[in-house]
Amino acid sequence: MLSKSAFCYSSNTKKMSDCVHPCPCGYHGDSQKPCTCAPAVVTKYQKRISGPLLDRIDIHIEVSRVDYEKLSGDRLGESSEAIRKRVQTARDIQHNRFTNSQSTDVLCNADMRIGEVRQFCKLQPEGQSLMRAAMSQLNLSARAYHRILKLARTIADLAGSEEIQSPHLAEALQYRPKLMMV
Repeated sequence: MLSKSAFCYSSNTKKMSDCVHPCPCGYHGDSQKPCTCAPAVVTKYQKRISGPLLDRIDIHIEVSRVDYEKLSGDRLGESSEAIRKRVQTARDIQHNRFTNSQSTDVLCNADMRIGEVRQFCKLQPEGQSLMRAAMSQLNLSARAYHRILKLARTIADLAGSEEIQSPHLAEALQYRPKLMMV
């Protein structure tokens, strides 16, 4: 689901507000304030964003309201240094993968073309079954299919896995836009 802060359009877009809201009132899915829009209005509003445009965005993440207790608590998250180290390790894996292949202009998973996706994003039988189900249930385009595989490859790299496993693919599928119904 897109939230108020999901992504923004340029100020040249006259028919959309500055940021994309899940509905005209901006509260669809909010835990504290109810949406006042009729279901048909929400559906019509969401259809203003075309599928081909959404297919060009790799990761869609719902950003919900954060409670005060979570912001003010003493619990610490993972350090930026630890995250940077994990990301750098994944980037090194990708650099080695593409240095050892014939793809001279591919530097990372996001740069892969269809040939590289076929070569480096092979799925195990369980993953193929999951992807087949996702293709039919989510009506994925060819562009969305390849973006999901590239993202799953990156998730596998972050996990230090040689192969894309079903959990990596399932996580990549979770980052696709959801249909938002009231």
